[in-house]
Amino acid sequence: MTDEGATAPGGEPTREPGPDAERSELERLRTRVAALEADKAARAPHHRWKSFFAALLIVIGCVLAPLAAVAAWTSSVVGDTDRYVATVAPLASDPDVQAAAANRVTNAVMEHIDLPSLLEGVGPDDRPLVEKALGKLGDSLESALRSFVHDKAQDIIASETFERIWTDANRRIHTAVDKALTGSGGGAVKINNDSVTVDLGPVVDQVKQRLVDEGLKAAAKIPEVHTDFTVLRADDIGKVKTYFRLLQIAGNWLPFLSVLLIAAGVLLSRHRRRVLVTAALAFAFATLMLGVGLTVFRVVYLNALPDSVSQPAAGSVYDALTHYLRTTVRMAVTLGLVVALAAWLTGPGRWATFVRQMWNSGIGAARSTADRAGLRTGPVGPFVHRYRTWITWILVAAAVLTVVLWSYPTGWVIVGIALAFLFAMAVADFLGENGSARTAARAGAQEPPPR
Repeated sequence: MTDEGATAPGGEPTREPGPDAERSELERLRTRVAALEADKAARAPHHRWKSFFAALLIVIGCVLAPLAAVAAWTSSVVGDTDRYVATVAPLASDPDVQAAAANRVTNAVMEHIDLPSLLEGVGPDDRPLVEKALGKLGDSLESALRSFVHDKAQDIIASETFERIWTDANRRIHTAVDKALTGSGGGAVKINNDSVTVDLGPVVDQVKQRLVDEGLKAAAKIPEVHTDFTVLRADDIGKVKTYFRLLQIAGNWLPFLSVLLIAAGVLLSRHRRRVLVTAALAFAFATLMLGVGLTVFRVVYLNALPDSVSQPAAGSVYDALTHYLRTTVRMAVTLGLVVALAAWLTGPGRWATFVRQMWNSGIGAARSTADRAGLRTGPVGPFVHRYRTWITWILVAAAVLTVVLWSYPTGWVIVGIALAFLFAMAVADFLGENGSARTAARAGAQEPPPR
């Protein structure tokens, strides 16, 4: 109930707004709501288009991510001699590769030994030595001789001599690898019958010399032998060469294009932090699928090899050639997870807020302990507190630049950079906390005392 006799502070009687004033206010509110709805309706198509293009850029960037990893691997294998040698050098000491190479060399030598005239060409003084070397393994001279040749081949291939021959040859023929995989041939590495092969002729020469030294003088009559060891085999090597060349050309810029497309999609979106988390996880998932594809293709590739090719040796070669590609996959997955976690921790979520509160509590406790111990930061604390935002962005830029400039980073490198960034942030928070306290204390000291 309204007291009509009530008066305003100035002595004037107060009155309730009349029906006309209420209707005017209601009409004004309706007009404003209609204008807001019209503005929202006008902006809705614009936002939908922005969201569409943002999603499109992120999807394209994530689809290009596996191709970017393959392109970077292709470019490094062909363009970096040291990286190529480091890739193939362990194969010289791989047991499966050694066994396959020994069998290949043994077959090549046995094809050029004339068994009927083997002992006829041996002098009477050397014949007992040859018979002893052959071991008199039953009535099969060929079996005994093959076993003898295989043992000598195995000795050569298991020695440091073979490792040196293998490493030096691959370093010298790196250009030939480029030619072989990009379409032109020549050199110790060549394409023949849909295969990339390495000539084991130098190993055959070593085995011939070892046989002669062991008393098998007939081995000196073996002519120069060239036998091929298959490194890579494909049913249609022409297409492989074409794709390899395209990836080699794209290797320098495709990774950056993938990242730039994803970054552009995030910047174009409305909810950037949420979209960044999704994009980073999608990037990690896409590269993880490449790792799964490498594992599946390994099984398919080995099953498609002919019976004459040693599957264990082919598996070892495949694993060696794809080692750095798998390392790149693990690095990209780790990078995506780290970026997604960082974006989530800076968000307004309940758990993210709780983690930040725990972080700040820990920094505050450490700062309080340091203050009680008499540790002071001097002018550094206020400086860090004042430029806290700039310092954060400088640390972020330094972390990104380190990843970009690091030569062939691994997943552990990404983890190490992330931990180093967290440590730097902890130091900045530690110093800034002290600077904040000093600034507050100085401001309190400058306030005039209450009267």
